[in-house]
Amino acid sequence: MNTFKTAVLMALLMGLMVAIGGFVAGSTGATFMLVIAVGMNFFTYWNCDKMVLKAYGAEPLEREQAPELYGLVESLAQRAGLPMPKVAIVDSDVPNAFATGRNPEHAAVVVTTGIMRVLTYQELSGVLGHELTHVKNRDILTSTIASTMATMISWIANILQFSAIFGNSDDEGGNPIASLAMALIAPIAASIIQLAISRSREYEADKGGGEICGNPNYLADALEKIEYYAMHAQPMRQATPQTSNLFIVNPLEGAGKTLANLFSTHPDTAERIARLRHQAAEIGK
Repeated sequence: MNTFKTAVLMALLMGLMVAIGGFVAGSTGATFMLVIAVGMNFFTYWNCDKMVLKAYGAEPLEREQAPELYGLVESLAQRAGLPMPKVAIVDSDVPNAFATGRNPEHAAVVVTTGIMRVLTYQELSGVLGHELTHVKNRDILTSTIASTMATMISWIANILQFSAIFGNSDDEGGNPIASLAMALIAPIAASIIQLAISRSREYEADKGGGEICGNPNYLADALEKIEYYAMHAQPMRQATPQTSNLFIVNPLEGAGKTLANLFSTHPDTAERIARLRHQAAEIGK
């Protein structure tokens, strides 16, 4: 059911791109955007890990560079029945983490320098367990494709907005008001679709992370710390709204309580923590 739901939601994102193309240039524009959307999916499938790692300036790590972190990922991956993923680190004081890749055989787990400083070994094991659950459930490809498409839709919306305000659409028979409306509606629609893809998967990854690390309280404690920094520290300079769904906690959560918060790709952190505490109590932790 989750796979079917994801396929439907991804089709909606593609449909939104086609609709924008049709609005701008009729059937020719719709066909062009369909080709672009299919091409993006194909390209992202083969290159999603490289794209995300490059976008965040993530540096790959070998065992000798970070033996404790590497060993922890290796141990948790074995416990989860997964091949060893790549391990990488992002230079950011804000504690956070994410996973990317097209499948468990081509996955990468990424942490920030801040999370290495802030979390205990046990708490870090909970976070890594969460990310490895995303790998195991094959969420990482879906999340990355959704991020790529949301970025493209936002880019197109910006062009529409610019052309509606400064263009000479009257000479071309266009409607600047309609263009401006589309420019505002398109990224919101993309965010809603992205939200639907991401939120339910976070609960599943939390549950799996608690199981893999052996104590759901480890992950609950980690989420409390990460949430605090997300709310009170400066947002990650590399983070964008279109890629925030990749992280264990929205890295832009503290960037003002605006309309964008209504479309957060993450469920309420307090609810996630409560579920993990309940999970821990059920197994006597």
